[in-house]
Amino acid sequence: MSVRTYRELKVWQAAMDLAEQCYLATKGFPKDELFGMTSQIRRAAASIPANMAEGQGRQHTKEFLNFVSTARGSLKELETHLILCQRVGLLKTQDMEALLKLADEISRMLSGLRRSLEAKNP
Repeated sequence: MSVRTYRELKVWQAAMDLAEQCYLATKGFPKDELFGMTSQIRRAAASIPANMAEGQGRQHTKEFLNFVSTARGSLKELETHLILCQRVGLLKTQDMEALLKLADEISRMLSGLRRSLEAKNP
């Protein structure tokens, strides 16, 4: 069965879960971080599934591949922000590790999606 909509992609679903968990994790950040790390984390996390959705909505596989690449970049940006937040005491180590574990899973899934798309568009 082929994917008819981005919402059917397991990687999009996992990325939405990660974004939700990032929103919850940043709720406890200090108010003076609202326009700092809170905003950075939320925007990077939301960008991951949003780019997959936009890419899947494009007409050409090559365009979709570009958006998958952008989603992967946002994922790495998010990981960096999470690690920094743990290092400066905004995020507990166990919370960061749980988020990074899901990020690692999504990274592997994005790689699989990329391989699948590249096989369709040699």
